Amino acid sequence: MIRTLIAEPVHLLRIGLAELLSRESDIDVVAELEEGDQLAAVASALTPAVAVIDVDLPPAGGPAGAALLQDMLPACAMVMLVGRGDAAGLSRAMAVRPLGLLSKEAPSELLTGCIRRVVTGKRVMDPALARTFQSITDNPLTGREREVLRIAAGGATTAEIAARLSVSAKTVRNHLSRVFIRIGARSRMDAIRIASEREWL
Repeated sequence: MIRTLIAEPVHLLRIGLAELLSRESDIDVVAELEEGDQLAAVASALTPAVAVIDVDLPPAGGPAGAALLQDMLPACAMVMLVGRGDAAGLSRAMAVRPLGLLSKEAPSELLTGCIRRVVTGKRVMDPALARTFQSITDNPLTGREREVLRIAAGGATTAEIAARLSVSAKTVRNHLSRVFIRIGARSRMDAIRIASEREWL
């Protein structure tokens, strides 16, 4: 039996995943968590072979809990769930190098097949994430430049961006100027449009 832990903040999705996996003759769901605070402790106590973790798991995000889990239980294979087209989420997930990367919209057979593969040490990436992965590898913006542009895309002014990031307005303007140069944008709105179309945010 493949002892499996599910860490998913959305109640209905978590129940659905647990029910789906419990129907498999070779998969045993040993824990269901909605927050990451107890992830490492529960995993350490129950020693699952696989942990299925949502990248948006609160409070610090799935990758933070996954990193701690890797330190405490390195034998546990991880599958990170990421929204299709969520470049920022995929970047965060990739930072902890999970064996499995799946779209939250993936068909059920892809998840069960992924669990069976990662438990043997094989890597799996959902084909639906391939375009998003390509956008990340092609992205010319730094992490801070993406962050500034994401906040700007929400309609924030330079002063508001500066306040949120605890930097000066001049620093924000410098980041935006570098963004314009890197991606060939003529204005803030043009930069947001280009970055959004190419999934660089």
